[in-house]
Amino acid sequence: MNLFGGVIPVTGISFLMLCIFAIAAVGYALGRITIKGVSLGDAGVFIVALLFGALFFDSLEGQLVIKGASESVGFADKSLEIVESLGLILFVTSVGFIAGPKFFGNMKKNFKSYVLLGLVVILAGGLTAAGCIGIGHVIGYGSSIETSDGFTAMIVGLLSGSLTSTPAFSAAKATVAAEYTSLVSVGHGIAYIFGVIGVVLFVQLVPKLMKADMATERAKLTTVESGAQKKTFTGKLLELDGHGFGAFAIAAVLGTIVGKIKIPLSGAGLDGTCFSLTTTGGCLLVSLVLGHFSRIGKLSVMPKEHTLKLFRELGLMLFLIGAGIPGGADFVANFDIMYFVYGVIMTVVPMILGFLFAKYVLKLSLLNNLGSITGGMTSTPALGTLINVAGTEDVAAAYAATYPIALIAVVLVSQFLIIIF
Repeated sequence: MNLFGGVIPVTGISFLMLCIFAIAAVGYALGRITIKGVSLGDAGVFIVALLFGALFFDSLEGQLVIKGASESVGFADKSLEIVESLGLILFVTSVGFIAGPKFFGNMKKNFKSYVLLGLVVILAGGLTAAGCIGIGHVIGYGSSIETSDGFTAMIVGLLSGSLTSTPAFSAAKATVAAEYTSLVSVGHGIAYIFGVIGVVLFVQLVPKLMKADMATERAKLTTVESGAQKKTFTGKLLELDGHGFGAFAIAAVLGTIVGKIKIPLSGAGLDGTCFSLTTTGGCLLVSLVLGHFSRIGKLSVMPKEHTLKLFRELGLMLFLIGAGIPGGADFVANFDIMYFVYGVIMTVVPMILGFLFAKYVLKLSLLNNLGSITGGMTSTPALGTLINVAGTEDVAAAYAATYPIALIAVVLVSQFLIIIF
């Protein structure tokens, strides 16, 4: 393919790289625009990726199609899945290492709160989805769906998208009848966009509405987590490299392996419905453990702070672009205002109920509360935004504690809805 009248010839891969960096540049510029103290931040990259996908990406063929060009760029949808997966690995592994030194002390103090909040958020989402199914039975399923089972598949897809949960999405597709798997995919794509943007805006708006003093809230967060002390050692540890890339790679490899372990939930062994932590959960778990101990014998397995900050931001950028481009195409191809509204409801209701439960029942401090909400909503982009809003990476510990509970619960709730309805 040639650009600018044939002056610049490009291959599919080189054009993909060009698109990624162009989206990042425009997206970060958009994210910097602030209106009354609220900005999109990193989600600006997601918005630009969505627009790019809506204009140029053919989701049916898995091709990047440029208007006016005689040929497609020639790379398939799998390329963007690689970009998205790489971004997730970089982001969650960095978050795990950052949270690791304080994670277990925080868990010891707040374990019951994190478990309860994770369950409340997901159960609220499940009950909201059940309510939407009930509404559909009264007012109709919509022009594109004719059966009750098909409508349930759509709603469960909307639930997984509203909570940005890939494991729930996969579990739902595996549980519904084969003829309805496409409806799960459509629902997921419709709800995913607000599922990302809604939580990103929520973690910015709440502190402003509460007129919170971030310095005071950071002090409360530090007090809550003060039980964990960073370990120091008398001997010099062996480092694989000066930046900690080697230690990071060890965590990523082990985390990917752990994430692939399958636990049967129903059916005949591994041939039935299975649960796994996925690459995201596996890398988060392994990096939390390695970050807590920081060494294996005399080998340092703790990357440098500057490496973790760089990988965290780079990973979030790649994830948002990899998910945003095909997400924009799917949204345009399948948009239905009724289903979009259902998705918004399934994002907003559990998020608000979870926040109120954590504030008034669990008595969590604001940053612990919001950090737990991002974990309960399984929202990777919202955590990145919250870190910037809070001015501290310690909020990652609350996210990391609540995330696994929510991950397991949302998979089970999705399957339960399909079985019941």
